[in-house]
Amino acid sequence: MSTKFASRLLLFASLCSVFAASQEKSVAAPTPSALEFPVVFEQSVTAGKTPEGTKVQGKLQVATLLGHTVLPKDSVFDGEVVASEAKSKTSPSILAIRIRSVEWKSGTEKLTVYLVPWYYPPRMQEGQDLQYGPQQPANRTWNGQGQYPDNSGLYKPFPGSDPNKGSDAPEKTPPGTSPHMTRMNGIDSQRGDDGTITLISKKSNIKLDKVTTYVLSETDGVPPASK
Repeated sequence: MSTKFASRLLLFASLCSVFAASQEKSVAAPTPSALEFPVVFEQSVTAGKTPEGTKVQGKLQVATLLGHTVLPKDSVFDGEVVASEAKSKTSPSILAIRIRSVEWKSGTEKLTVYLVPWYYPPRMQEGQDLQYGPQQPANRTWNGQGQYPDNSGLYKPFPGSDPNKGSDAPEKTPPGTSPHMTRMNGIDSQRGDDGTITLISKKSNIKLDKVTTYVLSETDGVPPASK
């Protein structure tokens, strides 16, 4: 074999190696971002009182993007309680809810997300009310800026206006709540080998009501929106 031919063969082998490496790099799957859905459950859930296997549903509070699909407000998430134990003297309270699907008027989608220890507090909890005397109706203390309030606890647009009308873009914050997610006080979380996220409280029983906006997600880490 001539030296010239050997050099060409070596160059060809090098080019094939570089091409194969570039091809392998180009097909590497991107890391998906965490999914987060603010929902209000349609039934109360209490650890230890609500048995495992109980079916639960939660309504989406704002339009949210899932892949290339915008899930409309009031989409229904279906799932079940997969762990439920009351607090005792020797063991903490635990609660786990797994969601398997979401349904809306024009479609349905399979997914796996869990209840995580985050929620949206009501706007009234964002700051301390230093007013003395009887609570004044919201429409009497309005300063003319922002949204027009009423006494229902929900902030509404100016009378006769609807800033979201005609827009298909997902909203950012559930109505009547803080724009920032808050971690549940005194509640930790743990992810099992099968991926299940379990809420744990050493202080008291974990209870979910039908008013608070809770967060469903595929990860129990700090939500990107809260960083």
